[in-house]
Formats: sequence, C-alpha cells, structure tokens
Amino acid sequence: MTALLPDPAADRGPDRQQEQRGGPTVLRIVLGTHLRRLREARGISREAAGEAIRASHAKISRLELGRVGQKERDVRDLLLLYGVGEPELEEYLQLCRRAATPGWWQQYSDVMPAWLETVLGLEEAAAVIRNYQVQFIPGLLQTEEYAQGVTALGQARGSERAIARKVEMRMRRQQILRAPGGPKLWFVVDESALRRPQGSPGVMKRQLEHLIEVAALPHVTLQVAPFEIGGLASSGGPITILRFREPDLPDIVYLEQLTSALYLDKREDVENYMVVMDRLSAAAENDEDSVRFLKDLAAEL
Repeated sequence: MTALLPDPAADRGPDRQQEQRGGPTVLRIVLGTHLRRLREARGISREAAGEAIRASHAKISRLELGRVGQKERDVRDLLLLYGVGEPELEEYLQLCRRAATPGWWQQYSDVMPAWLETVLGLEEAAAVIRNYQVQFIPGLLQTEEYAQGVTALGQARGSERAIARKVEMRMRRQQILRAPGGPKLWFVVDESALRRPQGSPGVMKRQLEHLIEVAALPHVTLQVAPFEIGGLASSGGPITILRFREPDLPDIVYLEQLTSALYLDKREDVENYMVVMDRLSAAAENDEDSVRFLKDLAAEL
C-alpha cells in the first residue's frame, strides 16, 4: 500500500474550507500531511519527533499518513516541537478535534472490516468517483434485495444479523447518490454483472429498473460494456478512482479484494489506472445506448 500523501510542498497552515468539506478520514490525512511538512521543513527526523511524544518513529509515520487517529496531546507536542505558535497552533488543534469526530460508519464497526473504513471516508469527500465492475452491480447502485444476495455470498459463516447489518450499511453508503453537493459518479458495468443472477428474476428486474432510474440523475454517468465489444483494458478486477476537491489530497485508486483492499496514490500508478478507465469508457456503450440496453435486458425477465 502506498502513502496517501501529496508531493512535498511548503506548508501554509490548515484550510478552514477544507475542514468544513472533509469527513474525519480526509481531515486525518490532511492533518498528517501538515505535520509531515512541518517536520521536514524544520529538518527533524521521525525518531526525534517520536521521542517528543514518547513514541516510536513508526507511530510518527502512521500519524503522518493519517492511518491512525491523532491525539490532541500528541499533536500539540509535535506542533510545539516544530515551532508553531498561536494562532496557527489553535487552528491545527481545531482540525485535530474535527478529525476525531466519528464518521457515520463507526456505528457499523461490529461488521465493518478495517480496510473498508478508509474508502467510506474518502467517498464522503470525493468530488468524482469512477468505478468499473465486472462481476457485480456496483455497491453504490445495488437495490437492498440484490445487496442481500451479494452479501450472503461473501458471508458463508456470517449470521443473518451480520448480513442484515452489512446491507444496512451499504444502503446508508448510497446516500451520497442524492446528497446536495455530492460527487459526480461515473460507472462502467460489464454485461456479465448485469446478466449474472443474484436472486429471482424479479430481483434482477427491479435491480435493472433501479439502474435506469439512477442513470437519469444529472450527476451520474452509467455505461454498459457489452460482450460484443470483446476484450477490455482492465485485467478483470473492479477498479475505483477517487478525485478530491482538497488540494492536499491526490487522486486515489481503490482496489477491493475478498478480505482486503489496496489504496494507491503514486502518480504513475494512478495515471496507469486512469488510462485503463478511459479505455473502458471509450469502449463501452454511451449513456443513451446503455439505458436502452438495460431496458431491453429488463424486458427479457
């Protein structure tokens, strides 16, 4: 996994607009970015910074990456070490307090894997989300009954309650579809995902009708990649690319696996996946033809 950090640049203090827009995950990453820049600008090693807060250099690395929550006491001690005074120090501490506010997803911590928490937070702050799916309907577009079938597949040992909680979390996650000021969403869905049954024909018909409804939203682009176009640029796995309004956050590629996920933000990696996504979009049907495809497929059920 690569670091979720931008290229080094001069630190200019926390951005108040950034605080208002970002969720806790993003704020934690942004705060970590500022701490790293301040430390590097003063020529202080991670080891020396760790000693100042009675911690290891590895903890400083995790704090700067935003992978763990930052305690206000530790942030204050580091800022004093880096020579930050008032009123800037208080601005950073306010950012730290906002980053400590639990996200809505914390109420599902009993069924949420640790690797999923980051992408839920990133979705909240994204300006654009692009997604390609080959096996299932994208999670943000699934109906509740379709989601129940998909979730049960991956929870062979899970209880009915755990499955229900995960489905509930997925439905809550979909609120960004209609949230004011929410992200622009661009989906490419392989025909195999549309034809693979997850439940009865009725379940699939209602799922296809839901896709047609969502495709009509002005901030949503939905494209179908039919079998007839042949091979696709993707290697076959799902791909998500997130772009943010915040200048301190780079584009991030999210690759979900069965029991883990990868987050990539190195420019070369992101550019490679962006090329793949662009090729997928170019090969797939356009908006109107995709909706027509969905209507024809729904009529078959």
